[in-house]
Amino acid sequence: MIISVASGKGGTGKTTIATNLAVSVGDDVQLLDCDVEEPNVHLFLNPTIKETEKVSAPVPAVDEAKCTFCGKCAEICQFKAIMVLGEVILTFPEMCHSCGGCMKVCPAGAIKETGRELGVIERGSRNGVDFVHGRLRVGEAMSPPLIRKVRSFTRPELLTIIDAPPGTSCPVIASMKGSDFVLLVTEPTPFGLHDLKLAVEAVRILGILHGIVINRSDIGNVQVKDYAANMKIPVLMEIPFSRKIAEAYSRGQLIVDAMPEWREKFLFLNSRVKKLVNQS
Repeated sequence: MIISVASGKGGTGKTTIATNLAVSVGDDVQLLDCDVEEPNVHLFLNPTIKETEKVSAPVPAVDEAKCTFCGKCAEICQFKAIMVLGEVILTFPEMCHSCGGCMKVCPAGAIKETGRELGVIERGSRNGVDFVHGRLRVGEAMSPPLIRKVRSFTRPELLTIIDAPPGTSCPVIASMKGSDFVLLVTEPTPFGLHDLKLAVEAVRILGILHGIVINRSDIGNVQVKDYAANMKIPVLMEIPFSRKIAEAYSRGQLIVDAMPEWREKFLFLNSRVKKLVNQS
């Protein structure tokens, strides 16, 4: 089973839920940090990193000695990553989506592929929890290719928990796609409700089962619960605003390590998700 932990905005507690859930399950679990622009699962999980791998994406390299400047490469590129200006051809690797279309349509065979570094993948483990995350290269604009690389390490024999990026844009879709269930983490505030609605719309377009976790549940208002009831979305867990939890977080400590009684609560969350998936 693949469980994605997502939210419509940052700072709601996605990583808190993902890490504590993974550590509570313990054995036969995998945690993938797909927030490659700002990965922070490792700060709480403290895994032992065993493998590091550079990730590159193919981009076009033009041999101008062969190029006839016919412009077919520019015509097929929907992202303006290659342009022909008279007898000058320009490529913009940062805009390339690595589809390979320009190379296929070139009648002169003047286009080959070269690599552009996207970032690195790091793999490790902690007490039976298999860990993978990506680190996007500074200045790199497109994270989905690196996210897909992180997702490629999914081990079907394990429970896989994905810490998705915040928001509802392409990186989030790339992270959640193919999941069995999405835990939407929110907080009971007007901003939290607004972004939760956006996240629910995205998940429903993908047709993925979902439920809500309300963090800092005893502050704000009841509008999130009212929305969940109206939309028939189950609220699977509530985490109160707690000084002890905040102190543990500020130390980079997991809730289940600082407050062991919470381990059963996260295990119960896992069992509720399993039940909903099995009933679908």
